[in-house]
Amino acid sequence: MSQLVKLTTVFLPYKTDFPHLLLWSCLLNGFDLLSPGQMTDLLYTEKDLVTSLKDYIRAEESKLERVKWWADKLDSLSAVATQDPEGFLGHPVNAFKLMKRLNTEWADLESLVLSDTTDGFISNLTIQRQHFPTEEDQTGAAKALLRLQDTYKLDANTISTGNLPGKSQMTVEDCYELGKIAYSDVDYYHTELWMAQALKQLDEGEESTIDKVTVLDYLSYAIYQQGEMERALEYTKRLLELDPEHQRAKGNVKYFEFQLEKQRKAEEEESKKQPERPKRETPEKRKKKTKKSFSLVPEKKKYEMLCRGEGIKLTPARQSRLFCRYYDNNRNPMYVLAPVKLQDEWDRPHIVRYLDIISDVEIEKIKQLAKPRLRRATVHDPQTGKLTTAQYRVSKSAWLTAYEDPMIEKINQRIEDLTGLEMDTAEELQVANYGVGGQYEPHFDFGRKDEPDAFKELGTGNRIATWLFYMSDVTAGGATVFPDVGAAVWPQKGSAVFWYNLFASGEGDYSTRHAACPVLVGNKWVSNKWIHERGQEWRRPCGLNETE
Repeated sequence: MSQLVKLTTVFLPYKTDFPHLLLWSCLLNGFDLLSPGQMTDLLYTEKDLVTSLKDYIRAEESKLERVKWWADKLDSLSAVATQDPEGFLGHPVNAFKLMKRLNTEWADLESLVLSDTTDGFISNLTIQRQHFPTEEDQTGAAKALLRLQDTYKLDANTISTGNLPGKSQMTVEDCYELGKIAYSDVDYYHTELWMAQALKQLDEGEESTIDKVTVLDYLSYAIYQQGEMERALEYTKRLLELDPEHQRAKGNVKYFEFQLEKQRKAEEEESKKQPERPKRETPEKRKKKTKKSFSLVPEKKKYEMLCRGEGIKLTPARQSRLFCRYYDNNRNPMYVLAPVKLQDEWDRPHIVRYLDIISDVEIEKIKQLAKPRLRRATVHDPQTGKLTTAQYRVSKSAWLTAYEDPMIEKINQRIEDLTGLEMDTAEELQVANYGVGGQYEPHFDFGRKDEPDAFKELGTGNRIATWLFYMSDVTAGGATVFPDVGAAVWPQKGSAVFWYNLFASGEGDYSTRHAACPVLVGNKWVSNKWIHERGQEWRRPCGLNETE
């Protein structure tokens, strides 16, 4: 046993000095992704730093030009003087100038060489550094990429070669860094994918400061941890071809060969005990056996399928019940002469979309008010009733009250006019910004029976309905999906979707469980209004049927 421990300890590459292990506690406690709005500011910060850096370079070049001029001048002078030193110094002017140069001019040259041209750049860098992303932000961005890779079934090569909208490519160093972050999170599956991609790009001739030996060390260990010892042995042997003196690899080869031989003997013994093998299933039977209806698929898989646009399609009969129309909410005075465009998105639960319902001017004003306050989005803790951050919600959010700006009051009134529901008891307008990888996993907006205190502090009852503005188009990803029913609603700037979370009886509609898919490419801005029960008694009278 002690020998086995000794052998297995050689596998972990760079465990003692691996820098990203320092992030372990941060990864366990979650990360605080910068919002796209904040990252936009960082782009301008970086642009300012580049300008400052160029100024420093110009100052250094000017300084070197002056030094070079001195060097060339003195080189010519000394070449002439050393041909006949005594004759040269016999001239009083030359003697004086030599004294002057050595006493004064060389001192001036020394001052020039020692002059510090970095002050402006360094002071600017020091000021801007306080706004730089942290190591947690970098790790968060990496984990967002891995999350996108899984949700949208993207292979590492597709991401690395820029085969996505935007065409942004990754270097060997980028792939290697992603692999290391996955490794520090004990995520050997993604470690393998990204170390293999780094190796592929090195094999294709890409120049890098990362060498193949380092990549192969991580790659072989990640594969071993997933139980594929033969492949791990293959990569370890390749490592030894590049570095025959690699001590860890030497030990690993012996260990792999020993374990594979042991495994082979065990299989031979097992085959002797069971000479007759059961008949193999035909491909047709296997396919029939594994085929499942959408309703039997695990929720996470449903969620990912819907995010990829693989949801169920409505039958013609259900599709025929969906309409587009002009809507004035029973001749509401605000919309009699200018009704809004309304379309049905889904029948059960009934989800509707209002088109062109918020202007670009209003959107920009909301974003302007929200940006300085954006913080990691929170959720209601059903146990305490308080707001808390959660790993399943990755976005930045801010709350805007009606008295802060007349436009917010105007928007709240618009929601009231179109839904017929009281806004005085609704929660404030919440603005959320989802960057790349930003998501909100499946959840209910309303409090369930096992969460009686979910909104107790508000004193306005349960969340009866949800209104959601889409304030941006999204290049790829970012849908709002309802896994239980197979519905997917895609972002469309200027539109808003609305649904009831509670039946008229006050019972929760569990089919409204929904999620925000990760943003694959782009920037998603939304704002939502959670409308509560109190004040709706005469606007939406109670029904006796629990499911109506």
